[in-house]
Amino acid sequence: MRKIFLLSLTIALALVVVLVLTATGGRRGNYKTIEDGMLQSENGKIIVPGYDKWGYNYQTHTYNGLLENVNYTEPPVDSGTILQMKWNDAWLSNMDCDKDGELDRHYGYECYKGSGAWVTNSQRGMCMGKDGTPGYWEYFIKIVAAPVNAKLQDGIWYTVNGEKIGPVIWEEFAIMKEVYNDPSESGEKYYSPPIAPGRFKESNLMMGNI
Repeated sequence: MRKIFLLSLTIALALVVVLVLTATGGRRGNYKTIEDGMLQSENGKIIVPGYDKWGYNYQTHTYNGLLENVNYTEPPVDSGTILQMKWNDAWLSNMDCDKDGELDRHYGYECYKGSGAWVTNSQRGMCMGKDGTPGYWEYFIKIVAAPVNAKLQDGIWYTVNGEKIGPVIWEEFAIMKEVYNDPSESGEKYYSPPIAPGRFKESNLMMGNI
């Protein structure tokens, strides 16, 4: 199921566009918002406030729908794997500040690293347990952009102080947490750095002060 998730998230990342806060934490003026009714998504449709028919709500930084609809399936399916995503403004904004008609990517940054971006994903689907009874498998992952001064060693991102953040994914990101439960299989995956949750906040992710 993890492969399915990574594929869906890669598609979602390609379809949605990302705005990153400027280094000063402010926004530049003369920008367009979703409420202006002029911004387009990757499928060429005008983005509207609230949830669209696939499950995206770009205004509130959420997706509540089905894995099968993450690629703007036409028509949207009404059954499948439940998928919920949440992200911060650095991962996916709801503004166009560079005036290209789309939600910005990397606004104020050359790359994701040091931006403070994060996204969480939850999946849930039906399966058959080992005893033959129906059940559900569940999957959760939190991905964060590596801090600006983080170090990559043997496929693992570490803070400047040598604390583990998580396995590398998409070069500039780390899997901070991953949990998988499936009654039809055994075992559970779990990644979590030895960092207090309160310390792993956006300002620290951006500047590397963790």
